[in-house]
Amino acid sequence: MSSQNSQNAKAPMKKPGSNNYLWLLIVILAVSALAVMFNSGSSNIKKISLNQFVEDAQNGKVAKIVLDSESDRLNITNIDGSQDYTYKEASATIEDILAKVPDNIKKDIDTEIQPSSGGNIWITILINVLPIIIIVGFFLFMMRQAQSSNSQAMSFGKSKAKLYDVLKKKTMFTDVAGAEEAKQELVEIVDFLKNPSKYSQIGAKIPKGVLLVGAPGTGKTLLARAVAGEANVPFFSISGSEFVEMFVGVGASRVRDLFKKAQKNSPCIIFIDEIDAVGRQRGTGLGGGHDEREQTLNQILTEMDGFEGDTGVIVMAATNRPDVLDPALLRPGRFDRRVMVDLPDIKDREEILKVHARNKPLDSNVKITTIAMHTPGFSGADLENIMNEAAILCAKENRKTITQEDLQESVEKVMMGPERKSRGLSEQEKIRTAYHEVGHAVVGHSTKNCDPVHKVSIVSRGMALGVTWFLPEDDKHLYTRSKFFDEICSLFGGYCAEIEFFGEMSTGASNDLEKATKIATNMVTKYGMSTVGPVTLGDQSGHEIFLGRDLGHTKNYSEDTARKVDIEIKSILEQGLQYASKYIKENRELMDRISKQLLETENLSREDFLSFFGETLEQDDHKHGLTTHKKSKKAAKKD
Repeated sequence: MSSQNSQNAKAPMKKPGSNNYLWLLIVILAVSALAVMFNSGSSNIKKISLNQFVEDAQNGKVAKIVLDSESDRLNITNIDGSQDYTYKEASATIEDILAKVPDNIKKDIDTEIQPSSGGNIWITILINVLPIIIIVGFFLFMMRQAQSSNSQAMSFGKSKAKLYDVLKKKTMFTDVAGAEEAKQELVEIVDFLKNPSKYSQIGAKIPKGVLLVGAPGTGKTLLARAVAGEANVPFFSISGSEFVEMFVGVGASRVRDLFKKAQKNSPCIIFIDEIDAVGRQRGTGLGGGHDEREQTLNQILTEMDGFEGDTGVIVMAATNRPDVLDPALLRPGRFDRRVMVDLPDIKDREEILKVHARNKPLDSNVKITTIAMHTPGFSGADLENIMNEAAILCAKENRKTITQEDLQESVEKVMMGPERKSRGLSEQEKIRTAYHEVGHAVVGHSTKNCDPVHKVSIVSRGMALGVTWFLPEDDKHLYTRSKFFDEICSLFGGYCAEIEFFGEMSTGASNDLEKATKIATNMVTKYGMSTVGPVTLGDQSGHEIFLGRDLGHTKNYSEDTARKVDIEIKSILEQGLQYASKYIKENRELMDRISKQLLETENLSREDFLSFFGETLEQDDHKHGLTTHKKSKKAAKKD
């Protein structure tokens, strides 16, 4: 699934609010602090009594007197440079104060009268008015906060659904590559929204709910947007988790508000993404009737099939877990139409890659068909990521066009993680890793049903020290017992190679053993591919997810059957181990040659690997019953 690049989300504009008052208070306090600081320059001046001043003057200690006529303050400068101050009576003059000082001393004292200038009026006003301003500002701030809290409390039960503006940038069905069947299912919805009378005249009712089911990244949300764009109607989008709050009743209130808004804008579409967040089956034993999630689900059920007739509101929802939804959601009258959105096949993958390559400069050597062949099981989101990673790699190397190598590297990066060449491995570890990976490749190549070897590498990717990439070039939907067994053999290739060449195994085979055990277990307990018989053992319904997979697992077989299952699983694994060990022992010299070449180059392509067996790509395809490689060459010529 694919589309044009989505619009960049616009950050919501911040409204002027109570934060302005907070900043105002901070500015006022800062100004006050500066005023006090600049006004505290006289903090080293000592206050003395008027009698002390007269005595000092008589003793000849006073050099200068400055009278502040406004405050009657005498600023005194002594002979030794120190400063004092005192206050006189308002009616007294300097001559009156210095009357008892001898004339020979008095004539050496400089006297100055400082007229009233009003220079400290602002400081006085600030000091007097500042407390009032702070108190008033504090009360305004608290009132604003209280009003904001009340507003939030009143809107607590309002819907948080976003109204998608179809006029700004429409998503059309032409922007959705692949999923042709899913689009055909939705054409009826679009036609009804455009021409409702066409259906009502003959008594037809359009489905009230459409449930989009598919793996993550297959484009369920994109399809819903395309329906809204094609029908040109309002589109309300909300996630299932946005309904649920810690307070009981809030989710139900939001559901009511959402449907009320939708009815006012009908005809319209409500899209609930990840509906399994609120639509899980009720009565699971977790919580009582007051459970907020169940109350929200009950309200959704009521709104979708209430007493009102046709409201022109179509509810679309998306989930990748339809098995956990409540049966009441899936009955006719609610989500009565289920649209499957599958992973894209090779043709769809090619179309999706072309859509995402629209605004990217591709080199003339790029073959989209080849990349589509190399990405089985990829979703639309994965394919978009591949194109984006290739563009990033191209820009990082200051090139103007994206090459085939960029795309191939991005496929490997998305599938297995980025290269970690900086990971320090000793020489012995590199040699062991090389033999381990070659063991996988050689054993897998020797089987008929294992996928072709696409690449062997000892460059670390993700958590792996090396990787052997088996890549199916045809989309597969059915798997046989022989294919599962051959995969188990290839998984044991690395394990047996370490034992054969180094005399013991290492921790590098732990993931291989885990995968092999899982395949063997499914063969016995799920697919009936053993002597235990055509029976499914254990509860495979998926309902155990409510209490945990192990805790809720239902054991529907006896202890004797369990013993047979254990024996059969061990037997399958031992057979795979014996085959892998035998083949590696018979091909030690070949393993040495391939491993030596791998240590030198760090990577072996499919062509390089097949050259050790004297085979070509066409011969290998023929061995595996594939024709895709030949087709891809023809397609490449057309490109």
